[in-house]
Amino acid sequence: MLDLGHTPLANSLVRPEDAAQRDPVFPLALAFCQGCSLVQITESVPPEQLFREYLYFSSFSDTMLRHSRALVERLVRDRGLTGDHLVVEVASNDGYLLQFYRDAGVKVLGVEPARNIAKVAEEKGIPTLSEFFGDALAARLRAEGRRASVMHANNVLAHVPDLNGFVRGFKTLLADDGVAIFEAPYVRDMIEGLEFDTIYHEHLCYYSLTALDALFRRNGLAVVRVERVPIHGGSLRVFVSHEGVAADETVAATLADERREGMDTFAYYEQFARRVHDLKRVLVGLLTDLKKGGARIAAYGASAKGSTLLNAFGIGASLVDYVVDRSTYKQGRLTPGTHLPIRAPEVLAAEVPDYALLLTWNFAQEILAQQAEYRARGGRFIVPVPDVRVL
Repeated sequence: MLDLGHTPLANSLVRPEDAAQRDPVFPLALAFCQGCSLVQITESVPPEQLFREYLYFSSFSDTMLRHSRALVERLVRDRGLTGDHLVVEVASNDGYLLQFYRDAGVKVLGVEPARNIAKVAEEKGIPTLSEFFGDALAARLRAEGRRASVMHANNVLAHVPDLNGFVRGFKTLLADDGVAIFEAPYVRDMIEGLEFDTIYHEHLCYYSLTALDALFRRNGLAVVRVERVPIHGGSLRVFVSHEGVAADETVAATLADERREGMDTFAYYEQFARRVHDLKRVLVGLLTDLKKGGARIAAYGASAKGSTLLNAFGIGASLVDYVVDRSTYKQGRLTPGTHLPIRAPEVLAAEVPDYALLLTWNFAQEILAQQAEYRARGGRFIVPVPDVRVL
């Protein structure tokens, strides 16, 4: 349905000493499966290449921390979790979510394949296995006597090449009365909101509930509740239990709504590519006109979605001077492909470029509040998705 050309790996930030080297690029195209309704990219990059060193730390987002704390407080309360229960998070990052369970006195275990991030979680006191999760690891943990009352998988289903083995791991490790909570960007929000920049090589799949329901049923699990949450431009939060647990009304209602919308047909997705190309024309035209007029333009957010937008739209150093990002792990490096320097966000208020292209538009409210001084001094933000706005 959409071909974004050949792009670098979105989170492979470049060290300055490697700037003269050409970044490896891979095809980035999006397709629809008429058999199972799964939206997916056509090229898989080995997980070891993508995730063994990773530079996205969830704790740098205040929005993510608030989102996680609220969910943990709800689960602890509703399920009566105590020190006798175990909570496991797969792709646990730096312990951003599990820390709230730990603070509530619940036993926790993180599984995080990125060694550099797992080390940070351990330093915070979050027990973390630096391994890829699947049925084999789950069986090993179960043989050690561990069963999880609650399991979390936030924004990881999109990254998994062996979906069936991954989901079977939840079946194996989840306690008989346990619940697993998955969050994944909702393909409906991606299509309707023109969120093409969520497409990158780490994201192999883009989910509807129709596709998720088929995936879990195939592996002995059942969706028992579904919620739509605003995080990351619109996500599905899916509650999953062992087969035999009755689903509430949200599941049937959402599946029926997707059928009415035609989300199980290719026709629903056909106009996506045209709308993306129209957006490129408008955004690049605006930046070009501003630059010709002498404007200084920066960007906010050395994010994966930002990498897709910059590379797919051909926005580089001729249009944008530098990128700022709150993560100290990213500062001092260069953006993939475009090699824009990454600086601290305080630079905006100090240097006051005329415009800042907001690449992390999914955290717009948080960032606009943080950058009140920059805006008060005359700086303006360009929000590129779903349509170009200047704030």
